[in-house]
Amino acid sequence: MSADAPSGATPVLPGCATPDAAATVGAQLICRSGELIEGGRGVRFEFAQRGLPRSAFVVRFDGAPRAYLNQCAHVPVELDWQPGQFFDHDGLYLVCATHGAMYDAGTGACAGGPCSGRGLIPIAVSERDGHIFIDGQNT
Repeated sequence: MSADAPSGATPVLPGCATPDAAATVGAQLICRSGELIEGGRGVRFEFAQRGLPRSAFVVRFDGAPRAYLNQCAHVPVELDWQPGQFFDHDGLYLVCATHGAMYDAGTGACAGGPCSGRGLIPIAVSERDGHIFIDGQNT
C-alpha cells in the first residue's frame, strides 16, 4: 500500500497509477490496462490468500488479462527469467525459466515439458475502467 494512502484505502502496487476506478470496495488494483500488451511483458503483483502473501502475475492473451500464481507446477519456483518476462519468443506460451515447462497462456494448462500435466493456478481478475483488478474471491 502506498505510504500516502489513508488507512482502509485500496492498495496500490508499485509502478501503478492510483485511478479513481480503484475506489471499488474490495478491489485490489494490479495495473493499468495499457501496461499489458498481447503476448508481451507481464506485471508481477502480490496479494494475500488465506492470510498468506502470494506472488502472482498477469499477462494479456487472446485480448483478456490472465493471471496465475507465479509458481511452476513442476518445481515451486517463480516462472519469469526477468521480472515480467513470462512468454516464449512467439508470445503463445508461458514458460518456466528454470526447467522449461510450458503452459497454455489462456488456461494455465501444461502444454509441454516437465510440468507432466499439472497446470498453473489461476487468479481471478477483471478489467474495467482501463485498469486490471484482482477479484476479492481470491483472498
